[in-house]
Amino acid sequence: MKKPIILVVDDDAQVLRAIERDLRSRYRKDYRILSAASGEEALQTVEELKLRNEEVALLLSDQRMPGMLGVDFLQKARRHYPQAKRILLTAYSDTNAAIRAINEVQLDYYLMKPWDPPEEKLYPMLDDQLTEWQYLYRPDLSSIRLIGYQWSPQTHAIKDFLAGNLIPYAWLDVEFNDKAKELLQLGELTLKDLPVLLFEDGTHLVKPTLTEVGNKVGLKAQASEQLYDVVIIGAGPAGLAAAVYGASEGLKTLLIERRAPGGQAGTSSRIENYLGFPNGLSGAELTHRAISQVQRFGAEFLAPQEVSSITLQDPYKLIRLADGSEVNARSIVITTGVNYRQLGAKNEEQFTGAGVYYGAANTEAYACSNKDVYVVGGGNSAGQAAMYLSKYAKSVHILIRKPDLSSTMSQYLIDQINVTDNIKVCGHMTLKEINGNGHLESVTVENIKTGSRETVPAESVFIFIGAKPCTDWIESLNIIRNDRGYIETGRELMRYDDYRKKWKLNREPFLLESSIPGVFAAGDVRAGAMNRIASAVGEGAMSIKMVHEYLAEL
Repeated sequence: MKKPIILVVDDDAQVLRAIERDLRSRYRKDYRILSAASGEEALQTVEELKLRNEEVALLLSDQRMPGMLGVDFLQKARRHYPQAKRILLTAYSDTNAAIRAINEVQLDYYLMKPWDPPEEKLYPMLDDQLTEWQYLYRPDLSSIRLIGYQWSPQTHAIKDFLAGNLIPYAWLDVEFNDKAKELLQLGELTLKDLPVLLFEDGTHLVKPTLTEVGNKVGLKAQASEQLYDVVIIGAGPAGLAAAVYGASEGLKTLLIERRAPGGQAGTSSRIENYLGFPNGLSGAELTHRAISQVQRFGAEFLAPQEVSSITLQDPYKLIRLADGSEVNARSIVITTGVNYRQLGAKNEEQFTGAGVYYGAANTEAYACSNKDVYVVGGGNSAGQAAMYLSKYAKSVHILIRKPDLSSTMSQYLIDQINVTDNIKVCGHMTLKEINGNGHLESVTVENIKTGSRETVPAESVFIFIGAKPCTDWIESLNIIRNDRGYIETGRELMRYDDYRKKWKLNREPFLLESSIPGVFAAGDVRAGAMNRIASAVGEGAMSIKMVHEYLAEL
């Protein structure tokens, strides 16, 4: 396979030679280093690389160049390589231009001259940027190939599962890809067998379940022990943090996830307000780092696996899994988070997975190339999705019931949306009907102030209209939840009439403890949670401190 490319641009020959030298010294093993002496030359190079189907990982450009400024070059190059990392090389006097470019061209970083020594001022930053690019990079691999229909809900579920678990795959749409048809013929498969997963060892899976896919790609769905100090249910930010702290502090820890790690945060194309990452990071990168920590400290991770019921057998909790197996736990931390709510539009369920998606902007973005898409919702998740989709789609329409985004979305996202030409914010609008033949083709939108309706072409709709807690599965546990289904914890439990019927200990519940001693809740699934990644991580860490105190009582 060809090496990805790092392209560096500077009109100063001496500077260009120096940066080329430092880049080759560090990265020539994994990347090809190309250079250009002007923005015009660099843009021509980018266009030639695109025609030759080459992959560009990083663009590093000087700002002050005659003919074309660095910011202008990066903006034009972005059309050809939207995933490439964009870094501006600036003098101190150009700092303001670099800061403006962060929003205007989604600049990933700006680097001050001089960068000596590179071991301190150049390589650490480039290492981070290239690592993040590698997480999202999907080369044309032959190891895993998925053949199916773009508008098949089952195909979408497999794509979303593979992407969520950071497993590279090649997607072949059987309607438009001749290679897909050839592979089906060679494997003596028919269209009735779709979706099909082909593997490097020559085997294949026909219409596989997510469990079958997980088993085949090396994920683990069976626990190795019968008894654990703490079992964490749900691998979003809160669950991942709880697993890291539990395992690192010597507890025998089991983490169970029904789909893919990261939760809703893991599907975010860009998280820019998480402490310690001034240039933001993707949900995939955050998830990858967290899972690496979980495994490093020795926590056991099951996915895809689902908890079907919990039975109390004091002092233990018997957890029955969806495959019929069981594990025992001394304590449990529930971190199952929330799911996106349905919109309630006419025909919504009919087109789910066939043009209507909840989250999943990362998975389906490429399929939206040069098409009209709609994002419903005005929160940060909707804004992040709109920005990501704008790299591919012809137009992105954000439908919101309020007049503008100011009361629901962070200002940094509003600023980015305002300078993105192909995003349009549609205030006082709601989506009423979804139409199509086999897949989404148009939507009917309504102005809630005037009541007027209009049917417009649309290829995809991404829904981000709030969430509901993933707690239906714990009905049998008879745990106290509020009227919206969120798990109540701590002193808030005392407001409920049946609290004393359930709570039989002399002490009060710990801050994150539910109405059942030894069963804790953290993150978005907990009533009163902050609904922020940082607070979810904090609660996950806090829950382990309370698990220690509970276990000490036993």
